[in-house]
Amino acid sequence: MVKQAVSGGATVAMHGGCPDMTSTDSIDKFDFAGAFTLPPATAAKVRAGVSAAVEIQALAAKIDTDLTNGCGTLAKDLGDPTSYTNGQDACRAAAHSIGDAKAKLGPKASIQLDVSEPHCGVDVGLYGSCAASCDPTVKPGSVDVQCDSGQLQGTCSGQCSGDCETAAGAACTGECDGSCDANVSGSCSGACTGKCDGKTSRGAACDGKCEGSCSGNIRGACSGNCGGTCHLGASASCSGTCTGTCSVTMDAPKCAGSVKPPQMSADCQARCDAQVQAHGSCTPPHVLVHITNASDPVAAARLQTVLQNDLPLVLSVAVGMAKNVGGIVASEKALAEGVAAALKSGPTNKMLVGALLACVASPLKGATDATTGIQGDVSVSINVQGSVSGGSSL
Repeated sequence: MVKQAVSGGATVAMHGGCPDMTSTDSIDKFDFAGAFTLPPATAAKVRAGVSAAVEIQALAAKIDTDLTNGCGTLAKDLGDPTSYTNGQDACRAAAHSIGDAKAKLGPKASIQLDVSEPHCGVDVGLYGSCAASCDPTVKPGSVDVQCDSGQLQGTCSGQCSGDCETAAGAACTGECDGSCDANVSGSCSGACTGKCDGKTSRGAACDGKCEGSCSGNIRGACSGNCGGTCHLGASASCSGTCTGTCSVTMDAPKCAGSVKPPQMSADCQARCDAQVQAHGSCTPPHVLVHITNASDPVAAARLQTVLQNDLPLVLSVAVGMAKNVGGIVASEKALAEGVAAALKSGPTNKMLVGALLACVASPLKGATDATTGIQGDVSVSINVQGSVSGGSSL
């Protein structure tokens, strides 16, 4: 560490003496107390605050990448050749492309969008590790992090009660939300062969209940293998991801509801909340699109296919992430206030104060900008969803 002497014999980090403010590992290892003559408690508050700021920026980057990919693919599949570099531009383009595609369906066309809620899980173990490394009052190995809603998510080698997500397809003892390779009884987003609302259907679109085979996604009973989410009617084996409860201990469990953290400082909680969200994952929402009274059946079929394939990644943000925005904003506010309070009670030497401010200014501003970006990304993803069925649009 490069240091320079100041009046009173103190030393301060200069020219690269600050930690790498893009790395929580570097921040955690940095001696804020020694570099800026801070009391240990104040140094811990600064460290936790700037680490939280970095985690919030990582979360914002993850969300924006997901939207750039999801909305960018949607726009491209509807004929827009542009490569977009950020989520908000990509989603504006996607909403515009959806509008153009809808215009080709004629004035009498109607689109109904039916979306199942994504299950977003965060790593309980990661939360515990973060708490122990951030807050000195939390002892490693003694952290009790609970899933407040009781909804766990992971691999269940026993009996699963709740939802089972299977990519390859498996027998479903409840309601299937996705594809079915055999007879169905329920809502069908494609052509129904059998009966539609009790009337014979020979491969026509069914806006009611399909009994027979369906060429698209379904929501209902599946007599074969379900590719998607099986909403289990009773405890059953699950070859994919179980969201709910398991008769034995789950492997790699995540919390699909709200996390009840251990007793810890507000700064560390803000950091850990952001960290687990940045490393969280969602089971994809399943989308059923019904288009009726279209003047161009080919254009309607194309739009339906694109929406069902490309909307899930966008809706993971619009539906799944939207619930967490309030908490993220509150976390950013808490960390900013925490660091500000620490600076007020920090070094009295003006050079030390200036050097410390220079160290923390960039990550704190980055967190503020990231929070604004997250709010914008969630808003624009919701608008894409609304543009499909005639709600809000861009």
